[in-house]
Amino acid sequence: MNDTILVNRDGDIATVILNRPEKLNALTKPMWHRLGDAFQDLGADDSVRCIVLRGAGEKAFAPGNDIAEFAHERSNVDQARAYGQVMARTIEAIGSCRHPVVAQIHGICVGGGLEIAGLADIRICGESSRFGAPINKLGLVMAYPEIGALVRLAGEAVALEILLEGRVFDAREAREKGLVTRVVPDGEVEAEARATARRIADGAPLVARWHKKFARRLREPHPLSAEELDEGFACYGTEDFRIGREAFLAKAKPDFKGR
Repeated sequence: MNDTILVNRDGDIATVILNRPEKLNALTKPMWHRLGDAFQDLGADDSVRCIVLRGAGEKAFAPGNDIAEFAHERSNVDQARAYGQVMARTIEAIGSCRHPVVAQIHGICVGGGLEIAGLADIRICGESSRFGAPINKLGLVMAYPEIGALVRLAGEAVALEILLEGRVFDAREAREKGLVTRVVPDGEVEAEARATARRIADGAPLVARWHKKFARRLREPHPLSAEELDEGFACYGTEDFRIGREAFLAKAKPDFKGR
């Protein structure tokens, strides 16, 4: 079971893989736990500049949680509460990760898979990908920590449409609803996700982290403090700003240091 979440590194790009292809990468409680551990570890690593999140194979990102596990892990309120705490911790770890996250979506992306993909900053899928959250057919709700990314991406009305109907829909509709950033031919999903990650990683890493921080802060309703507003000028004191400015004037590619 230790290989159901894989973390591969290619220099400054990390790839996190939901690795249960024989079950279309259906999630189990241990997988949720290890996925949270992986994002906590990567989030603390300054050498990481971008994370690609994907399912193993090309049939599915993830179809949600493994229903076969429910009989012994989510068969009553107490078990479900404990399971939900594991999920909430992982959702927080992905959602608060300071590095940019790109979801590489092949095939099926529903239920818990949609929850996870929705936490990424950029979501790229293939033309044959399918989306939805048909959990009403199981008599289950998407709890508060799980529904957050869906509401932020699509808005309350669309999120309720998805949850109340329980309908599975295509990539075109997912793009129209704001659930995915980009739809490409199925055979180009991996290449596009990797190219996107490379463009991100080639940028100034401190800037990427600041942009994520600022965007998350703007979700909150209370006014920005003077200190928070002033942080928008901190980049001018970094070595990366000097490197970027000089490279731009020299028409050269900048080699950012992350400081």
